[in-house]
Amino acid sequence: MQAIALNPHAISVLLLTLVALFLFSRDRLPIETSALLIIVSLGLGFTIFPYGEGEQQVEPSDFFMGFGNEALVAISALMMASESLVRTGALTPIGRLIARYWNNSPQLAFIVLLMMTAVLSAFMNNTPQVVLMIPILVSVSLRSGMAASSTLMPMTFAAQIGGMATPIGTSLNLLVIGSATALGVRNFGMFDFFAPAAIAGSVGILFLWLVAPRILPHRTPQMPDISPRVFTTRFNVGADSKITGKTISEAIEKSGGRVKILRLERKGVAVLPLPDTTLEEGDSFTIRDTPERIKEIEQTWGVLLHTSGDGAQNVEKPVGAEDQQLAELVITPHSPLVGRSLHDSDFDERYQLIPLALHRVEKGMDMQLQNIESTPLRLGDVLLIQGPVERIAALRQTGDLMVLDASTLLPLTQKALMALSIMGLIVLASSLKILPVAQSAVAGVLLMIGTRCLDWRTAFRALDSKMIFLTVASIALSMAMVKTGAAQFLAQEFAQATSHLPGTWILSALILFMALMANLVSNSAAAVIGTPIAIKLAHELGYSPEAFVLAVLFGVNMSYATPMADNCNLMVYGAGNYKFTDFLRVGIPLTLLMWAAYSLLLPIFFPI
Repeated sequence: MQAIALNPHAISVLLLTLVALFLFSRDRLPIETSALLIIVSLGLGFTIFPYGEGEQQVEPSDFFMGFGNEALVAISALMMASESLVRTGALTPIGRLIARYWNNSPQLAFIVLLMMTAVLSAFMNNTPQVVLMIPILVSVSLRSGMAASSTLMPMTFAAQIGGMATPIGTSLNLLVIGSATALGVRNFGMFDFFAPAAIAGSVGILFLWLVAPRILPHRTPQMPDISPRVFTTRFNVGADSKITGKTISEAIEKSGGRVKILRLERKGVAVLPLPDTTLEEGDSFTIRDTPERIKEIEQTWGVLLHTSGDGAQNVEKPVGAEDQQLAELVITPHSPLVGRSLHDSDFDERYQLIPLALHRVEKGMDMQLQNIESTPLRLGDVLLIQGPVERIAALRQTGDLMVLDASTLLPLTQKALMALSIMGLIVLASSLKILPVAQSAVAGVLLMIGTRCLDWRTAFRALDSKMIFLTVASIALSMAMVKTGAAQFLAQEFAQATSHLPGTWILSALILFMALMANLVSNSAAAVIGTPIAIKLAHELGYSPEAFVLAVLFGVNMSYATPMADNCNLMVYGAGNYKFTDFLRVGIPLTLLMWAAYSLLLPIFFPI
């Protein structure tokens, strides 16, 4: 191999990489600030000190090209598409089902989830699968009371572990195998390295199941649409309600077992809400819960929210309109509602909004409140209302009531099947290599906008600034390391340092070195650089090149230790509100565990 010298630019890039890792690990400094500092430093540095050797000419503007990189476009589009599944409520039934089993046996449900994710990842693209799972797990965390951070990272790592089992599991596998085939190494079949990947993957899955949730800190997702307030409201049981003729215990079981009926009325008379009491048409009952749970009960039980004295919803737009929003209104000192009930103030007609529930900080208020419409409102009361987005926006301008930020667009359940179908097309097109992930995801977002499963304002809210800037910074650093020869120099030094070791030790060192490169540079850059060097090293030492190619393949897929090492890491980074150090906490021991497993298994299945 031709010797590569370490030039001043390459040294500077290596030092800047170390600085970047240090900055990213500082919780007090926003990731966006650190990432932009790295990008600007690269641009200014190569402007003041130009670099160019033959085809490796570096233009300072190249470091800003990451904002239009295909990988970033794919991640952003998939996040937008995923938001449509949340917006339409398409994943709500799945979330309820998982949450129900999670409540009964969380450990069993978690291991089944990890195994299912790993198996599916062996035959489909990891990225859209992780996109599908993120809103489901966040929903399960809200329903079951667990921390989403304890499951999101293990889930995405399970997807990466499963993707190592077949040539089509990840684009990295295809990249390594394609490069190796072009250099004269035989092509690998679908299940040629499935056995070692399955055995090593089982070890990794056990770690993610038993250890990772215990060492991950509790992180609360940054979801401004979720309000901690609970509200008291009443429901009416109709003839076509799903709980008519069922006992209270059966109805509660239908909703996952977490509903408590505070008061039950039948023909105007209070009835003791015993578990074996049968619910009849015309019954009304009072509950106290969060806005999300109130709307969920309305759907799963098929009951009507008691919004006025006669149960009518007296507004211009129906509840099922596509622009409906939940919002919380605070009764302020100058509000015309102070001391008056909703009925007396003619709230429905005046504001064209539906009052659903009332929150009042007062001990014993739940049992005393019998009719929300006739209850005199007090200073500090919080009303949960539903209505068109423009009506709520207009209410902000009047100053009559203070509209809190905890507003939630209601799921467009009539669009749920459409959103699921479009997401299925995105997954299918990218998994079967009909279209690149970026193209299929962007086309899917356009379809969702066109079918009104999503609007642009909601779509852009799904983007995460930390993910965007971190992706651009990692692309810029990778480009700098490759073009200045810093990455090739590291690979060359590795080859020289290990050439005198036994073959099995070289394999083991190569796996670890590729894992290190994948986390510090990028997994795709590590694959491009490492594959030809591994094959050259195998030929010079007289070893079988297949084992060395697989050492590169397994190593570059161990992208666990940093959020920018893999696209899936970046997606859960924001969703789980993780810190940079959380990935180090779980990723380093997982990398070492998988490295040890593959170091033992690879020489057994592929003797050199």
